[in-house]
Amino acid sequence: MTTVEDLPAPGKPPKSTKAKVLDVVRWVAILLVIGFAAKQLASNWGEFWHTLRDVAWQSSLLSLLALVAAIMVSTWGWQVMVDDLGKPIGYARGAQICLVGSLGKYVPGSVWAYLLQMELGRKAGLARARIFTGSLIQLGVGVVSALVVSLLAAPAVFSNSPRALWLFVLIPVGLAMLHPKVLTWGTSLVLRVLRRPPLAHPLGWKVVGKVFGASTAAWCLQGIHLWLLANSVGTPGFSGFVLCVGAMAVAMTVGTFAFILPSGVGVREVAQVAVLTASGLTVGQATAFAVASRVMFTVADLLTAGIAAVAARSTRPVTTAA
Repeated sequence: MTTVEDLPAPGKPPKSTKAKVLDVVRWVAILLVIGFAAKQLASNWGEFWHTLRDVAWQSSLLSLLALVAAIMVSTWGWQVMVDDLGKPIGYARGAQICLVGSLGKYVPGSVWAYLLQMELGRKAGLARARIFTGSLIQLGVGVVSALVVSLLAAPAVFSNSPRALWLFVLIPVGLAMLHPKVLTWGTSLVLRVLRRPPLAHPLGWKVVGKVFGASTAAWCLQGIHLWLLANSVGTPGFSGFVLCVGAMAVAMTVGTFAFILPSGVGVREVAQVAVLTASGLTVGQATAFAVASRVMFTVADLLTAGIAAVAARSTRPVTTAA
């Protein structure tokens, strides 16, 4: 397939002391990131419930389900990318690595998410470099997809923050970078800088298209999540929906670049408020829904990670040849 070989798994020999220590470290890391996520959830819980009092429970439930669907679709895109780099790992195992590992984004400095994913991948019998490469490519493709979708909110963004023009200027460059040959070259260059083996063969249009499609579908589902909340206080129908989809794409893009902050906290909400106020909401309403969205994201992250961890326990670990 594409890149680094997976780890051999010839049976189950007794664990060495080093392996046992690594297991403990992994569990401590998982508990740590869950703790950070829970802390963020608790800090916004009061305002969250205050906001939801004005939202029909059906809208709140559907909004949460839209987020769960967005996360699962995005995870499928990640798995497709990782599968292209070696022996297929299956959705259940891939979801455990991706979703549980992604909780690391709640720790300041989003690099922890990638480190945790690599460690969980190694625990499942996969090379760390394979997991890192898959996550790196999916991140790049996802950012380009978000930039394209963010065009839906362009008028609102420009009216509130003309400086945001730089985001849209990046779109042609990003689309050019999605050409399989260019993406292969860029990924191999990054891996070479990190002193990792380059991709073994070029990426294809099929895998790039699937990852791009999954990312785009995830942004749209996140937009549905926000629209279901905002529509409860009279956000314009279809035009409001279009703005909400663009708002989520803008917010997640800006949040990605604010990698020092845990899960882009603060920066993401500012982008959401800017777009929502242009759709007719007051600053107070827009801020309340941005906070509610943040809390629902955390709930959805914890929920999907928990389900993935339980589901993965019923599957056998991946065994691959060296």
